[in-house]
Amino acid sequence: MDTHTYPVTRTDAEWRARLTPEQYAVMRGHGTERPGSCALLCEKRAGTFSCVGCDQPLFESKLKFESGTGWPSFNDPVPGSVENTIDRSYGMVRTECHCARCGSHLGHVFEDGPPPTGLRYCINGVALKFDPAA
Repeated sequence: MDTHTYPVTRTDAEWRARLTPEQYAVMRGHGTERPGSCALLCEKRAGTFSCVGCDQPLFESKLKFESGTGWPSFNDPVPGSVENTIDRSYGMVRTECHCARCGSHLGHVFEDGPPPTGLRYCINGVALKFDPAA
């Protein structure tokens, strides 16, 4: 059980009121959206992807790339915006990433991304909102 305290905290009722049922299942229940189901997968404009749970900027569009996985993928997060933990669910060992401000589950990090980082932050689109650059 995660006992870490985050700068933004909400009761379960507040989370359910703020998030759609799918967002709640992914972000608070560590679920995964269906691949290819999110409109943000095809978002190519300049801007910032932020956490739906607390509005924290997470990823810049210039670091988004097409991974062919069916989920938005990024090289690197905004510094300090994402924290990682070990996820041992489903008989696998993976690196989970979550919002550093509210603790919401975002997705997983894999070491099969393009240069320069070699990382692929594979993020559930329902956990993100997009703010186009001005």
